[in-house]
Amino acid sequence: MPYFVYYLTQHADSKRKSLEHLETFNAFKAARNLAREKRAELKASESNTDCRLIFAKNQTEAEKLLSTPRDERVVGED
Repeated sequence: MPYFVYYLTQHADSKRKSLEHLETFNAFKAARNLAREKRAELKASESNTDCRLIFAKNQTEAEKLLSTPRDERVVGED
């Protein structure tokens, strides 16, 4: 299964997310390196965009996983 690298932009006016596919890799190290480079660039520009790396069967599944809201983590509650 390939690794997908995306820009994920959270819009301030809504809970909507925009996804921009950057590149697809078969090797984790190459995908990780690109994601790290893009995150460093974004940190310097201080935008509301993040760079995400995801492992999925195909691009459709990757976009579905990235756009699905995740539950907040609860720390210390068992």
